[in-house]
Amino acid sequence: MSAPPRPSAVPSPSPVRLPLSDVLLLGLIGIRTRRIRAALSALGISIGIATMIVVTGIPASSQRALEAELTALGTNRLKAVADSSLTEPGETVAIPKEAAAMVSRIGPVNAVTDVANTHATARRSERIDSQDAAGLLVLAARRNLPEVLNAKVRSGSYLTAVTERFPAAVLGSVAAARLGHPDLVAGEPPPQVLLGNRWFSVVGILRSIPLAPDIDRSVLVGWDAARDNLGFDGRPTLLFVQADESAVEDVHAVLPETIAPDNPGLVKVSRPSNALAAKRSTQANFSGLFVGLAGVALLVGGIGVANTMVISVLDRRREIGLRRALGASRGQIRSQFLAESVALSCLGGIAGVLIGVLATVAYAAYRTWPLVFPLPAVGSGLGGAILVGILAGVYPAVRASRLPPTEALSAT
Repeated sequence: MSAPPRPSAVPSPSPVRLPLSDVLLLGLIGIRTRRIRAALSALGISIGIATMIVVTGIPASSQRALEAELTALGTNRLKAVADSSLTEPGETVAIPKEAAAMVSRIGPVNAVTDVANTHATARRSERIDSQDAAGLLVLAARRNLPEVLNAKVRSGSYLTAVTERFPAAVLGSVAAARLGHPDLVAGEPPPQVLLGNRWFSVVGILRSIPLAPDIDRSVLVGWDAARDNLGFDGRPTLLFVQADESAVEDVHAVLPETIAPDNPGLVKVSRPSNALAAKRSTQANFSGLFVGLAGVALLVGGIGVANTMVISVLDRRREIGLRRALGASRGQIRSQFLAESVALSCLGGIAGVLIGVLATVAYAAYRTWPLVFPLPAVGSGLGGAILVGILAGVYPAVRASRLPPTEALSAT
């Protein structure tokens, strides 16, 4: 009698590969069934991401406002003056007439204006001795001086194409107070000031200019009017230069040779404003602060997610054991908990971005700062949330996949 045939070996079934949609659905099970815990964990990471947005957006808006204030102080401006210490006593010190045109050809220079001392006296009336001229200067100025110096007119108007050719004057803030004309009254005839031996009508009064205190103590007249009425020879004594902030030092180095090629030592150029160094130092300090605070915020959020996922693994050991007993592979268990960690972090990240952006907009509006919308911070926040979710979920996912089914099912 022959032996019965041996049954053929049945190959072990290969684990089913879950599609991405099923992995995501499995990952959301823990979030849906434990909503309060998930909400608290998402709140933790949302606070971290919102903190990153806020500590990036609000200081960036503050920095933009500070940069505007420092720029107004002259971080991109230079002053070139004829050095009287290098000339003989009684010799008139001046800069070549074509100096402004030559300086304007320098690449980084955006604007240049020249000013000239007419050496005339400024008096309120002819009864005042010409030797007592209140310490004021009478300067011939160009029409673009307010743009170069960021000067504002407090009352009246500045020199125009018409008034610069006639006996019309604009007073600096200090000159206006000393001459007894603090403001102009609309509808009334303009007040008169005596410049040299000629009366000039006051058409405007400037606000104080922090960049150029000499202009505050000056009476400004048009170039043609100074030549026709005050005996002005047409040679400037002072140049104000506005250049690209990044190239201020380079412009400073070439100004003497450009203004007076035959005698560069005659020209004395002011150094870039100390505010420029303060501005650059502020930018560097703010950048380091942003990186440090953002790193701390993400670390706090990641610890919160990791803690929640570890507790979730401990609480769901029976579920893990049941799934393993029904044929789920270790890889599927890892994918489930890793997907849950990433989903939890993404929810917190989206909420954090919304909170952070709204807080930044509200605070910038309250302080009337220019709004700097931190797009890199928003992208970094979302990307950081995903990265934190992956890192925070690796250990809990691996630990869940390594639980033996019998041990997991017997857990109480």
